[in-house]
Amino acid sequence: MNKVLFFAHLRDAVGEEFLTVDASGKTVAELKADLAARYDLPRMETVMTAINEEFASNDEVIRNGDEIAFIPPVSGG
Repeated sequence: MNKVLFFAHLRDAVGEEFLTVDASGKTVAELKADLAARYDLPRMETVMTAINEEFASNDEVIRNGDEIAFIPPVSGG
Protein backbone atom coordinates (compact mmCIF):
# COMPACT_ATOMS: atom_id res chain seq x y z
CA MET A 1 0.00 0.00 0.00
CA ASN A 2 1.02 3.59 -0.55
CA LYS A 3 0.29 6.82 1.27
CA VAL A 4 -0.57 9.62 -1.15
CA LEU A 5 -0.33 13.17 0.21
CA PHE A 6 -2.15 16.15 -1.29
CA PHE A 7 -1.39 19.84 -0.91
CA ALA A 8 -3.21 23.13 -1.63
CA HIS A 9 -6.10 22.91 -4.13
CA LEU A 10 -5.62 19.14 -4.52
CA ARG A 11 -6.32 18.62 -0.81
CA ASP A 12 -9.49 20.67 -1.20
CA ALA A 13 -10.59 18.67 -4.26
CA VAL A 14 -9.98 15.28 -2.62
CA GLY A 15 -11.34 16.38 0.74
CA GLU A 16 -8.53 14.61 2.59
CA GLU A 17 -4.92 15.37 3.49
CA PHE A 18 -3.89 11.91 2.32
CA LEU A 19 -5.22 8.63 0.94
CA THR A 20 -3.96 5.09 1.26
CA VAL A 21 -4.01 3.35 -2.12
CA ASP A 22 -2.35 0.43 -3.87
CA ALA A 23 -0.18 2.18 -6.47
CA SER A 24 2.58 -0.41 -6.54
CA GLY A 25 3.79 -1.04 -10.10
CA LYS A 26 2.15 2.07 -11.55
CA THR A 27 4.06 4.99 -12.94
CA VAL A 28 3.57 8.45 -11.46
CA ALA A 29 1.69 9.42 -14.66
CA GLU A 30 -0.67 6.45 -14.29
CA LEU A 31 -1.39 7.30 -10.66
CA LYS A 32 -2.00 10.96 -11.57
CA ALA A 33 -4.46 9.88 -14.28
CA ASP A 34 -6.27 7.45 -11.96
CA LEU A 35 -6.64 10.02 -9.18
CA ALA A 36 -7.58 12.83 -11.58
CA ALA A 37 -10.41 10.72 -12.98
CA ARG A 38 -11.58 9.45 -9.60
CA TYR A 39 -11.55 12.81 -7.79
CA ASP A 40 -11.89 15.23 -10.73
CA LEU A 41 -8.51 16.77 -9.83
CA PRO A 42 -7.63 19.92 -11.76
CA ARG A 43 -4.35 20.75 -13.50
CA MET A 44 -2.49 17.51 -12.69
CA GLU A 45 -0.11 18.18 -15.61
CA THR A 46 1.43 21.08 -13.63
CA VAL A 47 1.74 19.18 -10.34
CA MET A 48 5.17 18.19 -9.04
CA THR A 49 5.51 14.72 -7.54
CA ALA A 50 7.77 13.49 -4.76
CA ILE A 51 8.33 9.87 -3.86
CA ASN A 52 9.75 9.35 -0.38
CA GLU A 53 10.51 13.08 -0.17
CA GLU A 54 12.52 13.18 -3.43
CA PHE A 55 11.17 14.74 -6.61
CA ALA A 56 10.16 12.13 -9.18
CA SER A 57 9.41 12.17 -12.89
CA ASN A 58 6.15 11.02 -14.44
CA ASP A 59 7.75 7.80 -15.70
CA GLU A 60 9.09 6.68 -12.32
CA VAL A 61 7.56 3.40 -11.11
CA ILE A 62 6.02 3.37 -7.65
CA ARG A 63 6.98 0.56 -5.28
CA ASN A 64 5.01 -0.93 -2.40
CA GLY A 65 5.41 1.23 0.70
CA ASP A 66 6.46 4.38 -1.17
CA GLU A 67 4.98 7.67 0.04
CA ILE A 68 3.85 9.89 -2.83
CA ALA A 69 3.22 13.62 -2.51
CA PHE A 70 1.51 15.78 -5.11
CA ILE A 71 2.61 19.41 -4.87
CA PRO A 72 0.94 22.03 -7.06
CA PRO A 73 2.86 25.08 -8.19
CA VAL A 74 2.69 28.00 -5.80
CA SER A 75 2.63 31.68 -6.50
CA GLY A 76 3.14 34.63 -4.31
CA GLY A 77 5.05 37.74 -3.90
